[in-house]
Amino acid sequence: MSLRERTRPGLGIIEPCLPSPAKAPPSGPGWVHEFKHDGIRILACRDSAGVRLITCTGNDFSSRFPFIAMAVGKLPVRSCPIDGEAIVCDENGLAVYELICRHDAGERTVLSAFDLLELDGKDLRRKPIETRKELLAELLNGSQVSIVFNECFGEDGEIVFLEACKLGCEGIVSKRLGSIYRRGLSPLWITVRNPNAPAVKREAEDWR
Repeated sequence: MSLRERTRPGLGIIEPCLPSPAKAPPSGPGWVHEFKHDGIRILACRDSAGVRLITCTGNDFSSRFPFIAMAVGKLPVRSCPIDGEAIVCDENGLAVYELICRHDAGERTVLSAFDLLELDGKDLRRKPIETRKELLAELLNGSQVSIVFNECFGEDGEIVFLEACKLGCEGIVSKRLGSIYRRGLSPLWITVRNPNAPAVKREAEDWR
């Protein structure tokens, strides 16, 4: 079952917003950029029914990532779907996909949160990205270590991309200021991937 087919309380049907692939990041003002980490895309849903960590394929990973679920459950809200990436970092602070696939990932698993779709019953998806990020940062201020705000940057996209590559990240996602949260591919969200990142090499090998 996909997120499109899964009916959720409050917002109803939720399908993740996806960045459009590009060969180069956008330059100039009007964009916000964030590092793309190698993990598992998660929609962390908190409502009257409890907490669920839903993957893009519709699976509930709450029992697999209990520390993230507990952190979401302790947030000072009645309801909130948070979009993010569940990751496990190595000793250098780099998210490594193989680590999150291990059954003993446990308390090392962190939700790197980058968007807030609703807050206490108020649908935020048509609010501009900068407003949603501001509300998300406020919500996560002082939260548990198992959920963190994925930092974003207003510098030129090429500069942010080069820094992401130096760190070994999967790449960056650039989002046009003012953009809404829409289902499927968004032309206002752009991703540029690090060709040397393990995720990119892993996918290239899968296509051989």
